[in-house]
This record gives sequence, structure tokens and C-alpha cells, in this order.
Amino acid sequence: MAKKTAVDKLSYEDAIEHLETLIEQIESGEIGLEASLKQYEHGAQLIKRCRAILDSAEKKIAELTLDQEGQLVEDDHV
Repeated sequence: MAKKTAVDKLSYEDAIEHLETLIEQIESGEIGLEASLKQYEHGAQLIKRCRAILDSAEKKIAELTLDQEGQLVEDDHV
């Protein structure tokens, strides 16, 4: 089993917050080229984490809203 990294443990909201901070640092020129490249790589990991969380949420929603035949369950209370 793959070892979990710090990024893999972040919530969606925390990953987005870290990503926004990285973008601000890179765009403002606060950090040099080498550091920017490392931050860019870290940002790519954060994006991957966010996509994984969203994919998982989408699957869970589909499970909760589809019946046995894969048809959308109509909820009259919505």
C-alpha cells in the first residue's frame, strides 16, 4: 500500500487554501525560479488531491441518488 503524504491527508478546503497561497506567491514573484518550480510541483499534487476528493464525492452522490437500475431517484421534497 502506498504511503500517505501530507497532501493526501488534507481536506478539500485546506488543499484549495494551500493552492491559493502558492499561486499568490508564484504570481507575486515573492520566490525565486527554483522555489517556484518546487511550488508548482506541490501545486500539481494539491490539484490532484482536490480532483480525487471531488471524484469521490461525485461517486457518493451517484450512489445516493441512483436506484438499482441506475436511474435517477426523483425526490418530491426538493
